[in-house]
Amino acid sequence: MKRFFLAALVAAAPLVLCQAEDAGPKKTETAPAKETKNVEIGKQAPAFKIKDAAGKEIDLAQLTAKGPVLVRLTCGCSGCDKELAYFQEINAAYKSHGLTSLLVFREPDEKVARYAADKKLDMLYAVDPKGEAWKVFETKSMPVNFLIEKGGKIISIAPGCEPSGLVANIVSEKAAKVVGVAAVDVQVKADAKKPAEKK
Repeated sequence: MKRFFLAALVAAAPLVLCQAEDAGPKKTETAPAKETKNVEIGKQAPAFKIKDAAGKEIDLAQLTAKGPVLVRLTCGCSGCDKELAYFQEINAAYKSHGLTSLLVFREPDEKVARYAADKKLDMLYAVDPKGEAWKVFETKSMPVNFLIEKGGKIISIAPGCEPSGLVANIVSEKAAKVVGVAAVDVQVKADAKKPAEKK
C-alpha cells in the first residue's frame, strides 16, 4: 500500500508543479514584427531604373506611364532558357497592343550579349549580375514575372521556373486581359516552332 501511495505521489508531482507554474503571473510574449512588404499585387511597382546593353537607362515609371509592362527577373539556366520561347511569344502577341516586356538577367554582360544574339531577343533587356533588381522587387525567386498595368500597379506576380510553359500561359492570359485582347496560348505557339524531336 505504501508503494502504491508513493507511486501515486511521484506521478502527481509533475502535475502539481505544472499547475503551480500556470498559477504564477503570465508572461506576455510579443510576436516578432512582420516585415512590411512593399512589392505585392495591388500595390504600386517600386521605383526601378537599370541600363540596357547599350547603356541607355530604362525607367520603369516611364514605361508604365505609356502602358502595361511585364518585368521578368531571370537567368540563362537551362530551365529559364526553355521558358524564354514562351515569353518571346507573349512579347510577340501583345507588343502591338501596348505591352512592354523587360528581361533582367542575373548574368555577366558578355554572356547575355551572346545569348541575346543567339535567341534573337526582340524585347528590352538588361543585365544585373549583382542582383540589385531582386532587392528592389523584394524577391529571391528566379525567375519571377511581374505584370504591371499602365499607371504602375502590380496586377500579377508569377514566380518559379516551369519549362513546359504553364507559368507563361498564365502570364499570357493576364497580359491579354490587361491589354484587352483575346489570350494567346503561348505553349502551343512556341511548341509549334520547336524543331521536331528526333526519335
